[in-house]
Amino acid sequence: MDFSRARRTALQAMTMTTLAFAALAALGGRPMLARAAEPTHAIAMHGEPALAPGFTHLPYADPDAPKGGRIIFGQQGTFDSLNPLVVLGVAPDAVPRYVQQSLLFRSADEPFTAYGLLASRIELNDERTKLAFEIDPRARFSDGRPVTAEDVLFTYEMLKTKGKPFHRSSLARVTKAQAPSPSRVEFELGDGSNRELPLVIGAMPIFAKHATDAEKFGDTSFRPALGSGPYLVSEMRPGEALTLKRRGDFWAEDHPLTRGLFNADEIRYDFYRDSNALFEAFKVGLYDVRLEADTTRWTTGYDIPAVRDGRIVRDTLRFRSPKGMTGLVFNTRRPLFADIRVREALGLMFDFEWVNRNLFHGVYRRAGSFFSDSDLSALGVPADVRETALLAAFPGSVRADILSGQWSPAASDGSGRDREQARKALDLLKSAGFLLSDGALRRQGTNEAFAFEITVTSRPQERLALNYAASLGRIGVVVSVRLIDDVQYWRRLSAFDFDMIQWTWAASASPGNEQIGRWGSANADRKGALNYAGVKSSAIDAVLQRLLGAREHGDFVATVRTLDRLLLSGFYVVPLYYLPETWLARSRDIVLPERRPGYFFSTETLARAPSPPAPAN
Repeated sequence: MDFSRARRTALQAMTMTTLAFAALAALGGRPMLARAAEPTHAIAMHGEPALAPGFTHLPYADPDAPKGGRIIFGQQGTFDSLNPLVVLGVAPDAVPRYVQQSLLFRSADEPFTAYGLLASRIELNDERTKLAFEIDPRARFSDGRPVTAEDVLFTYEMLKTKGKPFHRSSLARVTKAQAPSPSRVEFELGDGSNRELPLVIGAMPIFAKHATDAEKFGDTSFRPALGSGPYLVSEMRPGEALTLKRRGDFWAEDHPLTRGLFNADEIRYDFYRDSNALFEAFKVGLYDVRLEADTTRWTTGYDIPAVRDGRIVRDTLRFRSPKGMTGLVFNTRRPLFADIRVREALGLMFDFEWVNRNLFHGVYRRAGSFFSDSDLSALGVPADVRETALLAAFPGSVRADILSGQWSPAASDGSGRDREQARKALDLLKSAGFLLSDGALRRQGTNEAFAFEITVTSRPQERLALNYAASLGRIGVVVSVRLIDDVQYWRRLSAFDFDMIQWTWAASASPGNEQIGRWGSANADRKGALNYAGVKSSAIDAVLQRLLGAREHGDFVATVRTLDRLLLSGFYVVPLYYLPETWLARSRDIVLPERRPGYFFSTETLARAPSPPAPAN
């Protein structure tokens, strides 16, 4: 996986925790409680913030990191907009990440804690029904005008009415938002059942009301938002490159949350049409940082002079977050995939043992959970009393073997032609009304062939899809594989115009509102939403609401495991694999802080080492 796709996956996957922790909820118009909230400097989803008031910098940031120079990121694909928060267009995350700021800034060293950035003070009552922010009086947009409560309300209204479906559906549930003064903004959050919402509100990238065209907010645009962040867009070549330069008048230059971050004078995004061109460009030094998820490349592709002589450095990073799920996604809106027996049968035909050994050098682990390698995973763990209580209203929604922790993804004999797995798949397909005849699988009583398409957007995806298509061909399934460009791919995903895709659901240590975007019934048919599988389940909807209201860690873990069991029982994906580690390749001039964050990679910590002085003549 190239750097852009890894970041985009995280954006879609955490999107709503870093770029958009922007989902709000309120379930009624109850008035705010009279009891005043104690002002605080941070909000934690569970427990208390790790850093006390008065901290000088984030623990994984180096306040003495070198400043200056240029860092170049390579991205696969292209772009036709600079606003990734709306439905239309394909946009990089550069503007919300580097040009704009949010009320809160999420720490990469804690499961889910955010500290006040544009907000100098936060007020949140214990019930989480009342939230208020005081805007830091020092906060300024790049044109010198102060950030105000009206800008926050404007952002809220724009995302609620013209943002992506996630924003529209979640922000619409706020019962009241007001600005009693230019520096104070208040939100009423209903009954407080969605305990993540204060964090979510705090992550909206704030737009300047005076410099944003409200009528055209939802359109694609190459005009960057006016922000209060450390960078300005200085140059843009549509679809090819984007350059940002550090502001000399950045208001938060010495803020504890930015000290040691945003170190380069210039940041550039270069775009490449395909993954091979992207990798070749990195090998010759055309960009500086690459998150690598292609096992063949990591194992054999870096045997090059630049690595041998130290110009390229490779790091293996380890984080405590769940590893998530990579899988082949069934579009259950298609009648062919509406039957759960069909989906389970096709999953039996993915030969992980053969694929891992022959295509991926044996470095992957089999995915069997949406929260792998964590205590949130239900794989191999029997349901406890809290989980069974959650499922009591939905009998039969979780399979018995998944409930008892005895289920695991099908394991083959590794031959690439496991007859037992094929027999089990055909039995399931027969029960669903499909019969194998003359080498072709057809719907019983008709001449309708069992055929579908896998849509891919990179050569590694294509290679895997072709292998899987060959396996399915053994039981008479006709699979075509279509490789399309990045822009077309994202447009088709936005319209759910596909049979099957490969997708990665990144997982954080604190799953929350983003899970509604992925699995909530309301997002199954909403254009631009992230529920690619088309999941519609009352049990999943109920558990998602419980997830957002969990107060104690034990209840939270039980709820996430219940969600995991429901998703596994639905066989919405063919589970593929995950890497237990994160692979990073970088120019030797790119400096990482000695202390690494605990939960996810933070590009903001990167710095470029100063060039040595030229030798004297």
